[in-house]
Amino acid sequence: MTTIKLVTLPCPTCLHIRHGHKVLQSTLQNRAASGSSSPTQKSRRAFSLSAVTLSLSALVFSNVPSSSNSWANPQVPKFLELPNSGGVKALDLRIGDGETPLDGDVVAIHYYGRLAAKQGWRFDSTYDHKDETGEPIPFSFVLGSGKVISGIETAVRSMKVGGLRRVIIPPSQGYQNTSQEPLPPNYFDRQRLFTTIFNPTRLANGEGATLGTVIFDIELVSLRHL
Repeated sequence: MTTIKLVTLPCPTCLHIRHGHKVLQSTLQNRAASGSSSPTQKSRRAFSLSAVTLSLSALVFSNVPSSSNSWANPQVPKFLELPNSGGVKALDLRIGDGETPLDGDVVAIHYYGRLAAKQGWRFDSTYDHKDETGEPIPFSFVLGSGKVISGIETAVRSMKVGGLRRVIIPPSQGYQNTSQEPLPPNYFDRQRLFTTIFNPTRLANGEGATLGTVIFDIELVSLRHL
């Protein structure tokens, strides 16, 4: 009588998985053995700069209207540098149909201000300033008076009443001191804004271009000739 002995063989899938696990484990061990060096300060700065650039790009293009068939004909919104502005770049989100202000006019605007250095932190918005009826109160100033930061005056000069414009304002056209308007009404917001923009240590490290860049969405509500 012949005895047949059954031997259980591992399935090919199991062998493949085990082999793959050993290859992966071997690869990881080899990488560890090769002694990956810690990142240098230069590579960290490069990564930080890339992150800031990506963050700013995402910020300035957020909530920008696009056409319904943009998938078929993609159009990237284009910021244009305003003439004689010192580097202020603007994107018109809505073209107004009213008058264009002149120096000496009292203009009323709504704005939404953000700081590029804090991942788009909103430091102030007139839509949060309400009157007794709950309506937002526009910010008014005399155009050309120097009361507000230069970048806002430059942006408003070429707008029409009813228009809405997003502007990227470089440090040279932004806040030069802590008395320039518009100012956040909240004390802690003002402190956070100015301790970021005028941080002496980071300014000494050459980060001024990042710290002082502000982004405003400006709506020209009305104007009045004096």
